[in-house]
Amino acid sequence: MSETCVIIGAGQAGAQAAHSLRQGGYEGGIVMLGEEAHPPYQRPPLSKKYLSGEFEAERLWLRPEEFYEANNIDLRVSTPVTAIDREAREVVCANGERIAYDTLLIATGTRPRNLPLPGFDLPGVLPLRTLADVDRLREVLEKPCRIAIVGGGYIGLEVAAVARGLGHEVTVLESQERVLNRVVAPELSAFFQKLHSGHGVDIRYGVSVEAVEGEGKAEAVRLGSDERIDCDLVLVAVGAVPNVELAQAAGLEVDNGICVDASCRTSDPAIYAAGDCTSFPAARYGRNIRLESVQNAIDQAKAAASAILGKEVTYDPVPWFWSDQYEVKLQIAGLSQMHDETKLVGDPDSGSFYIAYLRDGRLLSVDSVSHPRSHMMARRSLGEEWRDDLLPPA
Repeated sequence: MSETCVIIGAGQAGAQAAHSLRQGGYEGGIVMLGEEAHPPYQRPPLSKKYLSGEFEAERLWLRPEEFYEANNIDLRVSTPVTAIDREAREVVCANGERIAYDTLLIATGTRPRNLPLPGFDLPGVLPLRTLADVDRLREVLEKPCRIAIVGGGYIGLEVAAVARGLGHEVTVLESQERVLNRVVAPELSAFFQKLHSGHGVDIRYGVSVEAVEGEGKAEAVRLGSDERIDCDLVLVAVGAVPNVELAQAAGLEVDNGICVDASCRTSDPAIYAAGDCTSFPAARYGRNIRLESVQNAIDQAKAAASAILGKEVTYDPVPWFWSDQYEVKLQIAGLSQMHDETKLVGDPDSGSFYIAYLRDGRLLSVDSVSHPRSHMMARRSLGEEWRDDLLPPA
């Protein structure tokens, strides 16, 4: 009998792994199990072009629906998995079905972080993770409204940009002293603050959100100062947490993600994991990291598929990300955590500049604002000793 690879998760990583397995000559059965009712789709456009109406849903699909049948991939949507039985080598679905595997790939991604505060279960309080979330948000945005966004990170600011572009009133509520506080230098926070303020976004810093109030639906956000921010919609954008519960319940090693080695294998040799839910060793940073990015989901899924096919794999990517806000494109190469020096190259007022992050004189990361050349060069130069001509002039 031929082997079967079961993939838990029908997102970017799961879909890429299935495609790479077939492309690499895997002849066994492939079963992909997804919780959502849709085929695998792109997530980055959700808070950008799909939210603004530039994309219709079909443009989000990673592959045409007929691709899965043509490649003998048994894609099952609306099929949550409730348990992994490692001893029997079976996954247990919510409908009670048990599906046997020879190899299992976990690609369960992340989910929005919850705020366990009064009123956050009211209608009109939304996260922004799935296609269904954005569909609900688009429905609200069809008429003029006031939006309160809890969180001044990338998702919150991207939605703020789209909403202002559609003419809605937007207030961003940020608990830290600046937007993007945990991930970028103060100069870049100041640039985005000025950008959003110039487009009419009301950004409140250092505020404590205490509750959402309303009669039967969200009508206001109450702050720690007792100020009420009137609104028709509350978007919760305070980060994401990895979906590790299945792995943890099955006894797999978990630490800020499902722990995998450089070949994407978990603590069970028959089980692999890929994408946003994984914590993996990054040799270039000397520690385990977890990345929430499309490129990591794609590349790690390819690496996992290669390992399942019996190839030697050492996964150690160059992390990179991007964010589109209004007419500005931010591109990020590397991870800036643990930097001890920054270098601003160019003038933020020009709208095209970059910031290099160094540690012990070596390049850790670069944030490029509408400056693609520095981004591409940075991806090739991470880890090198800084010199003035390492990256291009602004």
